[in-house]
Amino acid sequence: MISEKAALLLKQVIKESNIEVKLDNYNFNEDEFYYEFKINNKISENDFKNIEKRIHELDNSLYVKLLRISGVYLDGNANNEMIDRISGKAFENEEKLNEYLHFLEQAKERDHRKIGRDLDLFCFSDYIGPGLPLYTPRGTIIKDELQKEIEKVCRKYGFQKVSCPSLADISLFETSGHAAKFNDELFRVSSPKGHEFVLKPVQCPHHTQIYASKIRSYKELPIRYMESDKQYRAELQGAVNGLSRVYAITVEDGHSFCRISQVKDEVKNMCNLIKEFYTRMGLWNNNWVSLSVRDKNHPEKYIGSKKDWGFCEQILQEVSDELGLNAKRCEGEAALYGPKLDFMFEDALGKEIQIPTVQLDFSTPKRFELSYINECGEKEIPVMVHRAVLGSYERFLVLLLEQTKGILPLWLSPVQVNIIPVNIKYHDEYCKQLKQKLLEEDIRVEYNDEEISMNKKIRNSNIMKNPYTIIIGDKERDNNLISYRKYGSEESVSMPIKEFVNKIKNEIKER
Repeated sequence: MISEKAALLLKQVIKESNIEVKLDNYNFNEDEFYYEFKINNKISENDFKNIEKRIHELDNSLYVKLLRISGVYLDGNANNEMIDRISGKAFENEEKLNEYLHFLEQAKERDHRKIGRDLDLFCFSDYIGPGLPLYTPRGTIIKDELQKEIEKVCRKYGFQKVSCPSLADISLFETSGHAAKFNDELFRVSSPKGHEFVLKPVQCPHHTQIYASKIRSYKELPIRYMESDKQYRAELQGAVNGLSRVYAITVEDGHSFCRISQVKDEVKNMCNLIKEFYTRMGLWNNNWVSLSVRDKNHPEKYIGSKKDWGFCEQILQEVSDELGLNAKRCEGEAALYGPKLDFMFEDALGKEIQIPTVQLDFSTPKRFELSYINECGEKEIPVMVHRAVLGSYERFLVLLLEQTKGILPLWLSPVQVNIIPVNIKYHDEYCKQLKQKLLEEDIRVEYNDEEISMNKKIRNSNIMKNPYTIIIGDKERDNNLISYRKYGSEESVSMPIKEFVNKIKNEIKER
């Protein structure tokens, strides 16, 4: 395989210029290759061109592009030493390499980190720490609007909003099984007063306790909870990257408690919910579905009985068949407590990114001794169905920003209308009055009264990808009009203020 050859040559080149290479390891697949190593010298991306050139000299039929260098733990174990990993792609001719380089240049314009910086949506601080994103006022608007949208759609499917604390006693996660399975990903919190807590890595155990807070009847089921809140996971330090992988994750997920006879309909309900939301967002077409099942050779990785697992996997297969999802069976990709349907999308670099998911769980209700009273007055154990639609807001924003290049629909844009005066001296008062009218109509508006040229203001408005830019001159002021340009168009359209307000409101309503 060409990737294996590239990995071995990369190893050779590193060893040529570094006598003492320790703890080295190489690996490869059809997509990429990488070499992990520990040396006394420091290698950076500035050295990549020389390394690529040397690899080609050693084998002139091989062309490589080194992609990144990152810190990883040896063998992926956080207890081991941190070493360097260089990753790259290999090509059999220069033409394919150049095609990929062109693709990378295009991808740079779609990189969510660049878009987030250019549009002032989020930032990071060394004082706060890596992997802990800070949302600016503009970014917070997007996040809040997404939350309103997903909650509105979820309510149609019977979900009720709940709110839980970010802390919990470790016993909660010991009972759920998360403490044993993800022990090295837990953030533990203590205080001088003797408090010992865990920052929640998931929300499902908390939701079980709302269900368990009172006696439930079969007539109440299904009971569906939804929540958007922070979760915390101690990812490998070298793995955090923009919003793609962070320590503090804002997660939208939900849980349904239902009877066995209701399970299939409940899963269908959630799959339809996912399809509706992503269709509304214009993201549905570019995806495929994984039926993630257990690795039968390693039952120790999972909780629950074989019988329950078999039933759950069969249910999900039937749902896939009946809804035409054509789910691809992926062995060993199941969750701790059950199989799942994962909806896979592509980011700007063509890499798969999983966001929505539906997961069946017979184990957690048993572990927490959840029950409901059936028609005969007897206790029965409910089934728990986990679902994430928007999922991680951070990961969803990666997908959204990279798919749209930051050109957001009107309803989601941080600034919906930007007002620019031709001359502040003569048009300032009218612009201020217009801004106030739009604010009263609940339209997000900015008025650019900077002491710079009108053309530069228009250019800046386009850079910020504002959907509508209003330009106010004598004609507009004297006739109580506005003139606007829509993003991406040079056409100027004039109309009365009331007509413009109605136009904006209708566009927001229609999504």
